[in-house]
Amino acid sequence: QVQLVESGGGLVQAGGSLRLSCAASGRTFSSVAMGWFRQAPGKEREFVAVIAWRSGSTYYTDSVKGRFTISRDNAKNTVYLQMNSLKPEDTALYYCAADTRSWRTYYTSRYSNRGEYNYWGQGTQVIVSP
Repeated sequence: QVQLVESGGGLVQAGGSLRLSCAASGRTFSSVAMGWFRQAPGKEREFVAVIAWRSGSTYYTDSVKGRFTISRDNAKNTVYLQMNSLKPEDTALYYCAADTRSWRTYYTSRYSNRGEYNYWGQGTQVIVSP
């Protein structure tokens, strides 16, 4: 069994920065991809960013390109989301997700779809004030 634990959320003013972390634990953790999604009140959960666990290839939704950076530390089984130039519209509950099915092939169009992940964290709240 795999557990994903997010941290790093909080309240920040517009223009500020936050760094989210997602630590994965389990007997033997390995993944194809790890992603970040977010869900604002009354809205659907949406894709934010994904990173291929082996190659480090990344992909972002358009609204965060140039502001957010996803990275990973394979030795620590941790993925990060550095969020800069935050906007009030970035306010949401941020979720970490992983696909641990190692036989699957990574490609970006697959992993922007939340249905392609088999493990999810509980979320960390990000609030950006005007």
